[in-house]
Amino acid sequence: MEKHKKLHAFKYSAINSMIPVLIAFAIGAIAIIIANENPLNAYGMMFAKSLFDLKGIFQTLHVAGPLILTGLAIAISFKAGLFNMGIEGQLISAGFVVAVVGNKLGHLPSGILVPLLLVIGVLVGVLVAVIPTFLKAFYNVNEMVVTLLMNYAIVLVLEYLTSNIFRDPSSGYVSTPRISSNAIPSRLFEDYRVTTFFIVVIAVFIAFYFIMNKSVLGYEITALGKNRHFSEATGMKIQKKIIIIMLTSGALAGLAGAGWLMADKYVYTLSFSGTPGLGWDGMLIALLGNHSPIGILIAAIFYAVIKTGNQNIAIFTNVPSEIVVLLQAFIVLFLSLKVFVKPKDTNQIKEKKGES
Repeated sequence: MEKHKKLHAFKYSAINSMIPVLIAFAIGAIAIIIANENPLNAYGMMFAKSLFDLKGIFQTLHVAGPLILTGLAIAISFKAGLFNMGIEGQLISAGFVVAVVGNKLGHLPSGILVPLLLVIGVLVGVLVAVIPTFLKAFYNVNEMVVTLLMNYAIVLVLEYLTSNIFRDPSSGYVSTPRISSNAIPSRLFEDYRVTTFFIVVIAVFIAFYFIMNKSVLGYEITALGKNRHFSEATGMKIQKKIIIIMLTSGALAGLAGAGWLMADKYVYTLSFSGTPGLGWDGMLIALLGNHSPIGILIAAIFYAVIKTGNQNIAIFTNVPSEIVVLLQAFIVLFLSLKVFVKPKDTNQIKEKKGES
């Protein structure tokens, strides 16, 4: 009976995630028609080059790596009823620090430097998350406001540091010096971009899955999100759980920033995270995946398909690359609407009628 209920809930969750995507693609098709292109050809190019081509598949997995982590970072906080909106700031802070340290410690062997930088990235993400965590846990300050404001402050601070103190004078644009080759994770296959960082991502994903579905902590996170006052009444140490959840969220964001810098960017630039940013992309992925680990994995790969295929659309058609931003905006818009609402359990309805 319990398994049937879970399957029923998964079905409606999947429908509520798919419908917004289909609507967004339908509206995107109108924009493509305005650009005097065939939507079927454009979308076909998007998926063919990123999902049905070996090189494209590995590129998609490469792009999906940090998206999986930012999706999990958002999910663990949102699942607990906490709103860590500072994933973007935590991610770019880790990327910046890893860029600087990866250049300064370039003399270290790769076997030491790569794990060290990933750990540094995690620690930076945790440190940036400490302030909103402390304020929320001990003074119940709204974490959404604090983390959002910190994002803007962090962007400005890193912009100054990158443009002045840590700027690479030999570069034609604003950036830090390039990290050492010893700081770059090795590729899994010589001709494809996916690196050993993706293995780290999968290991983190597996650990996260078991924590959320098989551990006491996972149960407590879910319970905290559903009813904080009831959880506190049952003896749960709310302050401790808030600290664990918020810092874990920051750690995942920091790992994403470090890995993306080391595996793809190699220098920190003012556009390091992209537009709208990997942290904000993680929010879309968490919503699309309904905050479940498996859902996030699927959503991250799907979104990576769109981002990877978007480059091919811009090359082989007249459709502007901004089509992905348009699709993202409409997906978020329609995700806020529950197209199909899960029906109430008929047994519960009968029981309530009997009571009345």
